[in-house]
Amino acid sequence: MKRLVTLFSIICLVLALSSVSFAGKPGGDTTKPVTTASPLGGTFTAPVTVTLTVNEPATTYYTTNGTTPTTASPVYSAPLYFSATTTLKYFSKDTAGNSELVKTQVYTISVGTVHDTLTWTGYSMCSSCHTTQAQNMYQSVHYQWKGSAAEWTTGPSTQGKMDATDGSSALNSYCINIQGNWGPCGACHAGTGAKPVATANPSAAQLASIDCLMCHADATNAPYSRVRNATTGLFEPAAGLNMNLVVQKAGAKPTRKNCLGCHAKAGGGDAVKRGDIALASGTTSDILYDTHMATGNGGNIQCQGCHTFTAHRVAGRGSDIRPQDSTVQMSCITSSCHAVKSSLTTSHTTYDTSHHVGRVACQSCHLPTYAKNAADTAATEATETHRTWVTAEWNATLNRYEPVPTKANNLTPKYAFWNGTSWGNNAFDNAVLDPATGAYKVSRPVGAINDATTKLYPFKYKTATQALANGKIVPIATAKFFATGLYDDAVKDGLVYLGLPSTTPYTTITTDEYQLLNHQIPASAGNVLACADCHENTTRMNLPAMGYALKAAASVVCSQCHAEKTPRPYDRMHSHVEGKGFDCSWCHNFSRPERGLTMP
Repeated sequence: MKRLVTLFSIICLVLALSSVSFAGKPGGDTTKPVTTASPLGGTFTAPVTVTLTVNEPATTYYTTNGTTPTTASPVYSAPLYFSATTTLKYFSKDTAGNSELVKTQVYTISVGTVHDTLTWTGYSMCSSCHTTQAQNMYQSVHYQWKGSAAEWTTGPSTQGKMDATDGSSALNSYCINIQGNWGPCGACHAGTGAKPVATANPSAAQLASIDCLMCHADATNAPYSRVRNATTGLFEPAAGLNMNLVVQKAGAKPTRKNCLGCHAKAGGGDAVKRGDIALASGTTSDILYDTHMATGNGGNIQCQGCHTFTAHRVAGRGSDIRPQDSTVQMSCITSSCHAVKSSLTTSHTTYDTSHHVGRVACQSCHLPTYAKNAADTAATEATETHRTWVTAEWNATLNRYEPVPTKANNLTPKYAFWNGTSWGNNAFDNAVLDPATGAYKVSRPVGAINDATTKLYPFKYKTATQALANGKIVPIATAKFFATGLYDDAVKDGLVYLGLPSTTPYTTITTDEYQLLNHQIPASAGNVLACADCHENTTRMNLPAMGYALKAAASVVCSQCHAEKTPRPYDRMHSHVEGKGFDCSWCHNFSRPERGLTMP
C-alpha cells in the first residue's frame, strides 16, 4: 500500500512538473490576451480615432500598411488617427508570453460632406455654421493668449503672453514680451489680425475674426497660408491659393503639420524655442529622434493623441507657459498608453527602476538628449540656448534684424523638482536675481525633494542678454528692433511702456528660465539612462547638491545602527531600503512615506 501511495505521489509530481514545463511559464498561464479595437472597422465620413484595448497587462503590436505585424512592429501607446482609408492589423502578447492571433480592421474614410460644395466667401463662413465651436474657441487660450493662472504661484489670477498694463503679461528669455510687436507675433495667432477682446458673449463679428483654417485646413491635400494686408492690418489668404478647395477639404482634426506650423517656429524660427519640437517632428520616420511621432516604425501619434481637447480647450502646458487652458492632466500612464507602468511594484523589471516611477518623471530617464537632428531631414534641429539683444544681425529669411543667437544640438537637460506649479516674472514685476545662476529669473518650476507631489523632470535651460531699468526687466519694442536693429531705441520704447521716461538709465543683464522637455523621446532600446549616468556621477546631475546628500557625517549616520564602515557603492548602500525596509530619512533629509518603510 505504501508503495502505491509513493508511486501515486511521484506520478502527481511528474505531472505537475510536466504541466509547468509544458506551459513554459509560472502558474501554467496559457490564456491568450484579447485586444479590442474601438470603433471597429467600417466606412466613415470623417477621419477616425481608433483605440486598442487589451484585457490584461500586455504589449500590443500593430501595422497600418497592410503587412502582418510582429514583435518588431510599432508598439501601440496612444489612440491611432486615420484620415485616409487604412488597414489596421494588430495583436497583443501578455507578460507570460502568450500571443493572440493577428486581427484586422479596415477603416474606409469616405469624406463626403456639405463642405464639398462650399465656395470661399471669407473667414465668417466657418463661425456662421459652427457657432458653438467658434464660441468655445473664442474663450480658449489658443485665441485669447491668456487664461487661468491657477498653476502659478506668482502674478494675478489671469495671465498670458498678450501685452497688458495690469501685470498679467508674461516675460520670457526670447522676445521678452509682445508689447509693440503684435504684427509679427500675431502671425501665429488663430485670428484674422485684430487683438482678441475678452468677453463672455462675443458678437458674430468677433467670432468671425477666428481663423479656423489655421488648425483645420488639410495641410497635405489643400495647404493654407496667409499674409497680412499692409493697409488693413488683417490677414488674408496668400496669393495663388484655391480657397474653394481649401474650405472644401477643411474640417478634419488638426495634424502635426497644422500644430507645428506655429509651435515649432515659436521664438523666431524652426526649433528655436522649445528645444524638443521642430518641423521635423511632423514628417520624420527616425524613431531615434522621436519614437512617438515618427512615421513608419514609430507611433505616428498626432498631437491631440496626448494633448486631448475638450470644447476647444487643450490639455497640457509647459512649465514656463502661464495660462492653463484645460484642467485635464496629461500622463504617460493611461489605459491606452503604458498602462503597466503605473504601479511601483510591477512596472519595469527591477526593484530599482520600478521604485523610481513615483518620484522621477518618465522623460527624465527616457530623454537623455534633446535638440537632436532628425536623420532624414536636411535642416538642423538645433535650438537656441542664448540670445543677446545688444547686437543685431540681418536675417535674410525673415527679412529683418534679429538679436544674435547661440544655438546648439545634442544637449543634456538640466534637472529640477517640479510639482506642476511654476514661478514667473511678468511685465511690471520687480526682477529677482537667482544667486545660484547669477541671472535674473524669468520662470522656474516649483517643487521640493520632500513635496509629495513633486517629481524630478528634465528642462531646457535658456539665457538672454536684455535690459533692466528701475529694478524691472524691460519689455523692449521688438518690432522696432526687427526693423532697425537699434537696441537703445527699442529699449527706450520699452521704458515708456513701463510708464518710465525714455531717458531712464538702464543696464544690461542676463535672464534665464527653465522649460519643460516632453518630446523627442527616442526608441527605448539602448537609449535610456543607466543608473551610473546619474548616481555617483555629477556630469549629468549633481544628486547630493539637489538634496540627496547624507544628513550628517557618515560616522553619525551609521552609528544609528552600527559602527561606521568603509563606504560602499550606492547600490550596496541602498540595500538598507530594498533588503531591510528602512525609510530614506534614516540617512537623508527627506522621506518617502508612500513606500510604507520603517521610519527612524
